Amino acid sequence: MYSVIIRDHMMIAHSFDSEAFGPAQKLHGATYVVDAEFKAEQLDENSIVIDIDIATKELQKALAPLKYQNLDELKQFEGKLTTTEFLAKYVHDTISEAVSDRFSGSLKITLGESHVAWATYEAPVK
Repeated sequence: MYSVIIRDHMMIAHSFDSEAFGPAQKLHGATYVVDAEFKAEQLDENSIVIDIDIATKELQKALAPLKYQNLDELKQFEGKLTTTEFLAKYVHDTISEAVSDRFSGSLKITLGESHVAWATYEAPVK
């Protein structure tokens, strides 16, 4: 298995409308390190997994609407708990849709919310 990993980051604010989150129910900020790992069984005709420039730009485009935003105020997240796990899948689905015509393999998105905690979502590109 081959892989290429691209990294970016985003700063967001959000709250959680559930007692399960204790003090995080209140509005708070998070800075995520975001890794997008593109995986393929075989290299393409150019002997690459995916063009690094394309992967970088698609990760940047996926994160741009979220950066420096209060996710509670974004329509696409209305009524959603924007947990780290939820956001990993959201970023995955956004990138997957953008690269599906140029990449066939799996995409793993990891959001690191601190030096001791992170969440991942991985699935084939649709």
